Amino acid sequence: MATIDIMRRQGLGRKRAREIVERIGQDLIHRYAVQAQWEGDTLLVRRSGIEGRIEVGDDSVRMHAQLGLMAGMLKGTIEQEIQKQFERHFG
Repeated sequence: MATIDIMRRQGLGRKRAREIVERIGQDLIHRYAVQAQWEGDTLLVRRSGIEGRIEVGDDSVRMHAQLGLMAGMLKGTIEQEIQKQFERHFG
């Protein structure tokens, strides 16, 4: 099972960071057909072969995901896209 774990510092505050993570989640829904649901300040994402979470903190955002065999073959692509989104929005 492949794992993605990305953490980025952010200085936008929890509320603004959560709004951005919501947009990132919508993008993941459209690109990878995941289901997304908020649990507190954590966006849970899942579909067959993918289970992950994006945690919004006061000064950081962290994405952690477990990828099954098929999704694991796309690990590089998925990880690169999340890195790009985090870099664009959180610097």
